[in-house]
Amino acid sequence: MADDKKLTTRAKDFSAWYNELVLKAEMADYSPVKGCMVIRPNGYGIWERMQRALDDMFKATGHQNAYFPLFIPESYLHKEKEHVEGFAHEFAVVTHGGGKKLEEPLVVRPTSETIIYSMFAKWVQSYRDLPILMNQWANVVRWEMRTRLFLRTTEFLWQEGHTAHATHDEAEAEARQMLGVYRDFMEGYIAMPVITGQKTDSEKFAGALRTYSCEAMMQDNKALQAGTSHNLGQNFARAFELKFQSEQGTEEFAWNTSWGVSTRMVGGLVMTHGDDNGLRCPPLLAPIEMVIVPIYKTDEERSQVLEAANNIAKSLGAWDRREYARLRIHIDSREGIKPGAKYYEWELRGIPLRLELGPRDLASNQGVLVRRDTKEKRPVSLDTLGEDVADVLSAMQRDMLAAAVDRRDANSHRKPMSYDAFRQLMDGEGGFVYAGWCGMASCEAEIKADTKATIRCLPDEEFRSAEVPTTCLKCGMASTVEALWAKAY
Repeated sequence: MADDKKLTTRAKDFSAWYNELVLKAEMADYSPVKGCMVIRPNGYGIWERMQRALDDMFKATGHQNAYFPLFIPESYLHKEKEHVEGFAHEFAVVTHGGGKKLEEPLVVRPTSETIIYSMFAKWVQSYRDLPILMNQWANVVRWEMRTRLFLRTTEFLWQEGHTAHATHDEAEAEARQMLGVYRDFMEGYIAMPVITGQKTDSEKFAGALRTYSCEAMMQDNKALQAGTSHNLGQNFARAFELKFQSEQGTEEFAWNTSWGVSTRMVGGLVMTHGDDNGLRCPPLLAPIEMVIVPIYKTDEERSQVLEAANNIAKSLGAWDRREYARLRIHIDSREGIKPGAKYYEWELRGIPLRLELGPRDLASNQGVLVRRDTKEKRPVSLDTLGEDVADVLSAMQRDMLAAAVDRRDANSHRKPMSYDAFRQLMDGEGGFVYAGWCGMASCEAEIKADTKATIRCLPDEEFRSAEVPTTCLKCGMASTVEALWAKAY
């Protein structure tokens, strides 16, 4: 970074801006192990709040948490052909343990379908044992060649839901339900709007019958696959003899789903909302919602202002044994650092609100409240501070989503365009392009090779264009479906 006080601007180099922000805001750091990251408290605090919200949403839909081993017998991965072919190049394999060569190599968990469904097979005998609705919070390892903090690392944190059902329709409803849960979370908490839809066969999860995804637009107009939900059909059930006796007395294979989101969402939050001054964190996910910065010149003023700040924090952040503190507040009482330097640091870290509090403010029974997203400053009465802060935080959460929706819509293209125009767009500013597709894998592959753009999903009905495209973007033949095209992370 040319100037340690400033980030590279997004317009100059979006990738450099992202990496600098994550490091400078102390969200994560590079590990001694190549391709891995250390998640620092500022980043992990966001992930913790994501976990809490999602975990509540999972449990509200009937799912229970469990935990399965990190190590998977290599033979398990070979039982489902598509699955092993899809992940073979990403395996990390343990061949020795306790100073001895293992009888069978163990794969470090890249995903857990195989070991989980082998256990489900032990637990299910009858239709009465179904459905099984489980989730686990875990780490996984996929040997990535090109890594980037939060977005793609060799080891990352995630949740993976796994379920077993008696019928295809029940499994399909589950896969779609969890896609909806992800969308609600991403838009309601991350303030990151997403397009949902089905993946093409070339983009679906290895071993799945169908894959559905949430696709978000980042500020550089690239797509981020933020979450996926899979109807696995009976592929894994057949591989692991996951059978049950039906109500009619016949022996049937169960129907499975899996679904997951990861710490990649933290990167999505950064790229959706960050600006040239640093992170802008949606209030619902901010580890600290408001920082109080005392302003003083003398020791007497310092004592006076800090006492007032502590009273505010004690009052607004009062602990209730039935729930977490009402407001997550931090007082920056460090000495020897000017207020301006503190402002810079807290803006970099994305704290939603800053309360500036000095002797003159106290004399007027007020403070100065500053929004991180708009930089708006306004005096607020200390008598109504709690209500004012709550109102501003709610407004910020709404406004950040609205701004992200506006930006996505402004960079989405629905009018018919020629393939040459599409190539020029992908070579330039990029964006989301809704266009017809003939359904041929050859056209999909040629466009990917030519432009590096892929079909992000076949959009769900509510996201489709009012006028259905009639011809394929590439070959000009009649289209069978509308596809969402974009370059992606």
